[in-house]
Amino acid sequence: MISSNYFIDLFKSSSVVIELVWILIVILIASIIAVLIYLKFLRTILRRNEKSKKTLGKEFETKIITYLYSADEDSDKISSEQQLIIEDLKKETSKEYRKDILIATMLKLSYEISGEMANSINKLYVETSLLEHSLWKIKNKKWNLIAEGIRELTLFEVKEVEDLVKKHINHPKSEVRSVIQLYLVSLFHFKGLDFLNDIKTPISEWDQIQLLEVLQLLKTQEISGINNWLKSSNESVVIFSLKMAKIYNRYGAKDELISLLKHPSLAVRIQAIEVISHLSIIEAKPELIGNFDELAIEEQIAFFTMMENTYEVTDKPFILDNIQNPNFEIKFSALTILKELSLEDFNSFKVLSVDPDFVKIIKHLELN
Repeated sequence: MISSNYFIDLFKSSSVVIELVWILIVILIASIIAVLIYLKFLRTILRRNEKSKKTLGKEFETKIITYLYSADEDSDKISSEQQLIIEDLKKETSKEYRKDILIATMLKLSYEISGEMANSINKLYVETSLLEHSLWKIKNKKWNLIAEGIRELTLFEVKEVEDLVKKHINHPKSEVRSVIQLYLVSLFHFKGLDFLNDIKTPISEWDQIQLLEVLQLLKTQEISGINNWLKSSNESVVIFSLKMAKIYNRYGAKDELISLLKHPSLAVRIQAIEVISHLSIIEAKPELIGNFDELAIEEQIAFFTMMENTYEVTDKPFILDNIQNPNFEIKFSALTILKELSLEDFNSFKVLSVDPDFVKIIKHLELN
């Protein structure tokens, strides 16, 4: 059997490099053992905390349900039993993390109920001083707490702090701006869109989709301000306004829509053409026809898509000029329109070209 003295003697007789390697190996093994012990300890703490949160959440849930069913049916005032529960919840949420657990429990229950009970939970949120907790988050310097606080105000339908929330409308973090926009539109509906007058930062495509979904759930369509927003220096505001102009058929904004055909952004110009087409604003056609060769190919394609729905006999010369356009989509649209305008002219151009795309389009249109 090899004794420990053998290893000690071997270590002492080794070169300095070998000694350093052995020292590093020992340190590394010790570090790994220490990390494993720490991770096990941390996992134990996390499990204990999670178990504690679940237990506390169940206790809060029981008290909230008792609160809801302790209401005085003949009065909107808080009953004596409810008041005791409020005081009890205040005492049990002296620490910040307990407030967050209570808020999470309230939100969980609010998803399962509606009507008067949902209003009662919103009232309980205020009475237990949780509103102050959310306001504290909004005033915090950490962006994630600001976003969390505003999200809570939205879910508990707190309208009275609109000005405080709006102070962050141009926050550098997009996550904060997103929850602010949803807060304003969810609680104030179309009036909440007034933030479009002040926002300097971009509104992401995803945020626009979310806002439109909220707006389309509303029964009323009393929207105002689109004409001014179409003139905004913020490109994303203009694009969002164009989407609203299309959804809500804002024909009254035709002058602003036509003026956007000269906007510096290609994306805006293309979307403007699509909205003009949707609203059948034929007053825009002369300008588009006159400047057709100067348009980007995407604009030309969008315009011909519009022409398929708004063509007139007087457009025939312009259509004839483009039946052999190098672009397949434009060529297809031009021949489609020509067939509708004058079948005789269409037939006379059937042998005009041996270009494969031209022949393919002709055959397709003859069969349809």
